[in-house]
Amino acid sequence: MRAAYIEELGPPQVIRYGEITAPRPGPTDVLVNVHATTVNPVDTFVRSGAFTTQLDFPFVIGRDLVGTVAETGPGVTGFRPGDRVWCNSLGHGGRQGAAAEQAVVAADRLYHLPAGVDPYAAVAAFHPAATAYLALFVHGRFRVGETVLVAGAAGNVGSALVTMAVRAGARVLATAGARDEAYCAELGAEHVFDYRHPDLTRKIREAAPSGIDVLVDTAGVNDLENTVDLLARRGRVVLLAGARSRPVLPAGALYMNDRSVVGFVISHATSHELAEAAAYVNDLLARGDLRPRTVEVFPLRAATDVHARTEEGGLHGVRPVLRTDLPVTG
Repeated sequence: MRAAYIEELGPPQVIRYGEITAPRPGPTDVLVNVHATTVNPVDTFVRSGAFTTQLDFPFVIGRDLVGTVAETGPGVTGFRPGDRVWCNSLGHGGRQGAAAEQAVVAADRLYHLPAGVDPYAAVAAFHPAATAYLALFVHGRFRVGETVLVAGAAGNVGSALVTMAVRAGARVLATAGARDEAYCAELGAEHVFDYRHPDLTRKIREAAPSGIDVLVDTAGVNDLENTVDLLARRGRVVLLAGARSRPVLPAGALYMNDRSVVGFVISHATSHELAEAAAYVNDLLARGDLRPRTVEVFPLRAATDVHARTEEGGLHGVRPVLRTDLPVTG
């Protein structure tokens, strides 16, 4: 089969595209004919070695896929050949990746794609949406009626967070660039603040005088010195970006008000947590309430270029979809 793979860690140029041996499913695995995958920032971390995880070379890159079931192991129930399925947890932890014509997926990490959902729009949404779910409900411990602030609300994870928080009964505040204020408001944010505003902290405090219950920083700024003071008693900050940031920790403001700061990466989510998130994401997809803002389609062979553009920030706000069925050009 054809695949995008690496034989060593390094820059995007280590990615190769060509024929490798097709995988075979184990007793509790499903063999999937891959229709499309995507590229997430975490995929570049795995490829470069910035995120340490078990890899077996040659290593097929990529985390997310959408496709159809080709074959199931003898111990698998609930899946049949031809079923439309998806996964968002390949390509790390000893699991080969999704950027290939076929992939093996453990049955407990594979989910049915709802009928009528565009698979190529969906594959662009799986990873950021599942990340948003875990940030808000698992690590943020959101409860109905709370006030949520999403920093970086126009991004892929941020926009999913706004959508989910509004749907769950939150009062949602957001920060974004000035050009994205209308978009965030359309998603349901009650107030949208320009993150560059010199009086941003004051404006947020005025909009939420009782404090923020859950603050999710998707932008990676992680300015705890200012954001912790915005929290209500027992308010929570969830960090999921900015791996190199080293913010000042206002310990007194935290422990004197029962506040907390928690960080997480989806790579450490359990199969149960991922399945819980998948059920929620599937419901949003089926209702038409979750759509990527902008999608750009590439052939699978373009994986090297897409990784490079992702690292350079050239795909800001755009979700790349790499399709296995597109003809190779150039």
